[in-house]
Amino acid sequence: MRAGAARAVAAAWVRQYAAREPGVQGAFLSGSVLAMAADAVLPPWSDVDVLVVRAEAVEKLGKFRWGGVLLEVTFVTWADLGAAEDVLGSWVFAGCFRGDGVLADPTGRLAGLRARVSAEFADPVWVRRRCAGVRARIEAGLRGLEGSGPLHEQVTAWLFPTSLTAVLPLVAGLVEPTVRRRYVVAREVLAAYGMAERYAAVLELLDGGGVSAGRVAEHLAGLAYTFDVAAGVARTRFPFSADITAAGRPVVVDGGAALVAAGWHREAMFWIVATYARCHAVLAVDAPERGVELAPLFEAAVADLGVLSAAQRRRRAAEVLAFLPGWCSAVRAMVAR
Repeated sequence: MRAGAARAVAAAWVRQYAAREPGVQGAFLSGSVLAMAADAVLPPWSDVDVLVVRAEAVEKLGKFRWGGVLLEVTFVTWADLGAAEDVLGSWVFAGCFRGDGVLADPTGRLAGLRARVSAEFADPVWVRRRCAGVRARIEAGLRGLEGSGPLHEQVTAWLFPTSLTAVLPLVAGLVEPTVRRRYVVAREVLAAYGMAERYAAVLELLDGGGVSAGRVAEHLAGLAYTFDVAAGVARTRFPFSADITAAGRPVVVDGGAALVAAGWHREAMFWIVATYARCHAVLAVDAPERGVELAPLFEAAVADLGVLSAAQRRRRAAEVLAFLPGWCSAVRAMVAR
């Protein structure tokens, strides 16, 4: 399906949903689909992120297929968005209003946000503020690492802040942040700014120097099996529950395989390990015995990143924190350009 058609499907779903849910006060797109040309092909393992504004917080609907498109629907409130200045300074929300991503706006408030944000999105003042927000998230996450608790929790606490070093050049380069492909896109952005040589250091912070393509393929196969088990037993609700379902499987497994096939196997390890951790969060609650049985597969992937022990994670976190000041200086140079 073409991206333009997929966006139209998302808008149609919003209209249908709003017709039966009077509490809807707006809706807008998020994620990589925003930057895609209307005639670009949306890969079958890509979803379309829809954020629905409601007066009060509501549990996310998650991923589901509708009209031939894999939608992921999350609810936000006006308090989550804040004023135009809050959105402009948010690396999470600002890109959503850079272009024409509003799907529904019965109150007119989203139009007001879009007018202000689109006009000032590239202003260096706001770009630097968004970059500062990413840096703050990295520092808070890595300085707050715990040395106890389940492995999946500890690995997640190290992995996501570390991966935000790849998000920094995206934010500085005015590119919508992404999750699964954040390292791939970071490399593209750095190359566009004549900074391709800086990418190797960012990737090494993730995997410590490299995991072979064959080994990554093995981890992806192990993840696919673990994913199917976790999706089959999942009962407890987590913030990421929608990702560990049959509907979300193509995003994880097929999307990961596409990265490996394209030669981005090192980059794929972020998504593989992140999803492994989520699967084990499910298994720990809903099928502990299966979690114990499948733990060696997860541990092998974590070991290949070099962060199996708490001491290793603390050392690698310290490396990221030491790298960060110089990296932020390089990113500021991107903003200046």
